[in-house]
Amino acid sequence: MTAPFRIGFLLFPRVTQLDMTGPAQLLARMSNSEVFLVWKTLDPVPTDAGFSIVPTATFESCPPLDMVCVPGGGGQRLIMDDTDVLDWLRRQGQQAKYVTSVCSGSLLLGAAGLLRGYKAGAHWLVRDELTKYGATPVAQRVVKDRNRITGGGVTAGIDFALAIIEEIRGAEEAKAMQLMFEYDPQPPYDCGTPDKATPETIARAKAMILALRDEAARGAQPA
Repeated sequence: MTAPFRIGFLLFPRVTQLDMTGPAQLLARMSNSEVFLVWKTLDPVPTDAGFSIVPTATFESCPPLDMVCVPGGGGQRLIMDDTDVLDWLRRQGQQAKYVTSVCSGSLLLGAAGLLRGYKAGAHWLVRDELTKYGATPVAQRVVKDRNRITGGGVTAGIDFALAIIEEIRGAEEAKAMQLMFEYDPQPPYDCGTPDKATPETIARAKAMILALRDEAARGAQPA
């Protein structure tokens, strides 16, 4: 039997858990796959949803990955200059078959120098920041550019995971996985992107996101 396809998700304080757990749920069920949740220690890591997730590997113990994935969240900005994080991303990204992200996680890939010269996606509020890192922002749910695959904001992680499964295991497995999880979204409102939302809704959403960032920053301050 061939070795499992190893997928590693970067876990960090104040991560948006659905950025990670959404795609991880599907990818953990992909045939012959193995998922790692990776952080500096094995201590529980607080998410921005008020509960913690326990890592399964550290930067030192994580094996070479076939795919590295970086989620986003309020805590992402607090580690943009973290040498341990960026070194691990570079080390894994240089040898992985796929370098990927969801939401604002692509900014961390950019900070690690892994998106220069690539098209990439991100949450709509931060997408244009990708140009700082030599990437070309694209307003799509899933953006593929060679072995870089990046998702849009939060819920795009499900679409992202299905695209990954199709890429690695083929369309039929991806279709079966979509049905297995009954992924048939029918949102009550058609305002999931700025071009479909009113100015009032956009302003409210921005305020909520900035509040999450402030909360993450306060949580990082020493007592």
